[in-house]
Amino acid sequence: MTIHWCGTGLSAIPGLRRLIEAGHEVTVWNRTLDKAENAVGDLTRRIMVFDADALAAEVQEGDIVVSMLPGDWHVPLAEMCINKGAHFVSSSYIAPEMRELHAKALLRGVSCVNEVGLDPGIDHLMAHHLLADYRASDAFEAENDLSFISYCGGIPKHPNPFRYKFSWSPLGVLKALRSPSKSIRNYTELNVARPWDAISSYMAPLPTPETFEVYPNRDSLPFMEDYQFEPHWRVKEFVRGTLRLNGWSEAWKDVFAEIETLDGATGDARLKEMSDQFWAENAYDEGEPDRVVLCVALKAEREGLPVWHKTFVMDAWGDTRGTAMARLVSVPVALAIEAVMNREIPAGVSPAPHDPKLVGRFLGEIDKLAQHLQVVDHL
Repeated sequence: MTIHWCGTGLSAIPGLRRLIEAGHEVTVWNRTLDKAENAVGDLTRRIMVFDADALAAEVQEGDIVVSMLPGDWHVPLAEMCINKGAHFVSSSYIAPEMRELHAKALLRGVSCVNEVGLDPGIDHLMAHHLLADYRASDAFEAENDLSFISYCGGIPKHPNPFRYKFSWSPLGVLKALRSPSKSIRNYTELNVARPWDAISSYMAPLPTPETFEVYPNRDSLPFMEDYQFEPHWRVKEFVRGTLRLNGWSEAWKDVFAEIETLDGATGDARLKEMSDQFWAENAYDEGEPDRVVLCVALKAEREGLPVWHKTFVMDAWGDTRGTAMARLVSVPVALAIEAVMNREIPAGVSPAPHDPKLVGRFLGEIDKLAQHLQVVDHL
C-alpha cells in the first residue's frame, strides 16, 4: 500500500514527514520539485512532479491519495481514486460534488475522508467528544436548551497594528470576507451577508482568560447533523466561527468598507492588488511564531439555569518544530491516513471520525502538538 501525498505547501510538511519517518511507503507529488525536495528531500528520494495523468498511472488498488492541493483538485482526485479502488484523504470541507461521490465510494469499498485538518478537523473531534460526554451525563435531557460554539483562528503570537499576519497569500482571507454565513442565535436562524455584520466578543477560558473578536463562518447548520444533534432538541445557539485578536475589526474597517464596493473583474483585480500589498506589509518574518486558538463549547440549560457546560480550549504557537498551523493541519491528516490503513474508517465520503476510540486517540496526539489543551468544566 502506497501513500501518494500531493502538495508540499506550508501546512503539509509536519504530517508528511511524520508518515515518512514512521516507515510508511510514501510517494511525494508536487508541482515544483525544488519545493518538495527542500521540504522532505533529507528523508526520501521518492519525489515526483505532480501531474494528474502520471499520478493516475501510478495509483494501485488499496493505495491512499492525499490532496493538500488547491480545492478544485479534490473532487477529480477522489473520483480517480474511486475508479481505481484507492482511498482518498483531504483536510478540506466536503463540497456538494464530493458528497455526491458517497454511493460510488461505498460500492467500491473505499474511504474518502475529508475535514481532518485543524478547522475543519480538530474542532469536529472536540465537538464529538463533548456531545458524547453530555449524552452520558446525568444532566442529559431531551428538553434542555443547548448552546454550541466553535471558534478557531490563526493569529500572530506577537500582535501587530493590523492585528493579523499572513503565512500565505492573503487573497483567500479577503475572498472569505465576501462570504455569507448561517448560524443559530436565540433559537432563530441568523443569516449574515458579511462577517463584519456579526462580530461579537468572546472570552476564551485560557489559563489567563483572554477576549477575542469572533464571527460566524460559512453555513454552520449542516454540522448539527454531523455532531448528532437530535431534530427535536431545543437549540438556543449553534455557531462555527472565526476568531481574531481584539481590535481586528477596528484595524480592518477600511478593508471592509472597500470590499463592500468591489464587484466583477475589476473588483477581483483590486482584491489581488490588496492581497499583494498585505503580503508585503503583514507577512510573518522568518522564524516569527504564529499562534492558533481553538475553543469548542457545549452548554445545556434547564429553565434558564446551566446544568452542563464544558469548553475544549486549545492554544498553540510556533516553536522549533515549525508553525502551529502546519502541525495542527497536517498531523491530523496523517492520523486519518493511518486509520484508513488500519481499516478503522468506514467506506464512503466522510468528515473527521466520531468513533469514540479514534476521537480519543487523535485528541491524545493533538495534545502533544499544542502548548495548552484542556477541557474546562464551568459548573
